[in-house]
Amino acid sequence: MTRIIFLALAALAALFAAPASAERVRDLGTFQSVRSNQLTGYGIVVGLDGTGDDNFAYVTQAMRGVSDRFGLQLPPGVNPALKNAAAVMVTADLPAFAKPGQRVDVTVSAIGKAKSLRGGALILTALYGADGQIYAMAQGNLAVGGLGVSGADGSRLTVNVPTVGRIPDGASVERAVATGFETSDVLRWNLYQADFLTATRVRDAINARYPGMARVEDGVTLALRLPYGANERAGIMADIEMLDIDPAEAAARVIVNSRTGTVVISSAVRLAPAAISHGSLVVRIDENPTIVQPGPFSDGETALEHDSTIDAYEEGDRIAMLQPGASLAELVDGLNMLGLSPSDLVAILEALKQAGSLKAEMVVI
Repeated sequence: MTRIIFLALAALAALFAAPASAERVRDLGTFQSVRSNQLTGYGIVVGLDGTGDDNFAYVTQAMRGVSDRFGLQLPPGVNPALKNAAAVMVTADLPAFAKPGQRVDVTVSAIGKAKSLRGGALILTALYGADGQIYAMAQGNLAVGGLGVSGADGSRLTVNVPTVGRIPDGASVERAVATGFETSDVLRWNLYQADFLTATRVRDAINARYPGMARVEDGVTLALRLPYGANERAGIMADIEMLDIDPAEAAARVIVNSRTGTVVISSAVRLAPAAISHGSLVVRIDENPTIVQPGPFSDGETALEHDSTIDAYEEGDRIAMLQPGASLAELVDGLNMLGLSPSDLVAILEALKQAGSLKAEMVVI
């Protein structure tokens, strides 16, 4: 008896000592000014092995501009067949706090009739931000993971996508993006997903460490009043990002992909009392044709006599009973008892929602 009591107390002690499923602040959201910026540019890839855009007008116009830049002017009306060049769009993400001289990766994508960018080199291309200013310059040899070949009879073989390539460290940053990190009166921190309970818990954790620093603006944003200066702010922001928070439980939601039949049910889904019976009507028709011969010395003809047997029955005659407040595991177990396919499961969940038994939001994608 003493041993049983001791084991029970030990189990309770282990239960209460178990750490809560806390998450760091940095995993729940990010500071508003600490983000990347998208850059885009239009350029020319040269050095292709006859897989370029040929007479694509955009390539011809761009190559005229490149030629003029180097003092070579093409005669009017001359459109060179540029099979070894291709018009491309160049994209990149400029990281937060990127400074002039640092390098970033770029992605190069064909926009014309080019069959492959393998073996090509990007000519110096300006990358623009949303404000129309140049923030980086890109140039370099492409690394293309795709392959495309064709035969004389018109047959073709394509592996992956040969019209998209990357240039690691292919762009040099020319201008930094002003963030106001060290001078703004208020820094804002945004949740990845809106939730008032999580926002208030983050606010309380920050104010417990730094009294009066944080306040909630809405279900996503917290406003933080930090001391001026990059050095002081960086230290406080690093400390805030490492705070442990118990986020609110995810909302009860059922996600249904109507195209693939995929159903995802969150752990917060609960059900009111319900009984589910789901079956499919099966109609089976068996044909047993018989050849009928005419009698001897008669004028009759051989005929085909049909003999049909029709049987109708309904599969899935079992009923799953769900108790009040049934959890996700109980819901799945009950539905598995019926031997459902994904499409059947979607139909049952929609019916439960209409009946008011499913306490969750249905999202169809």
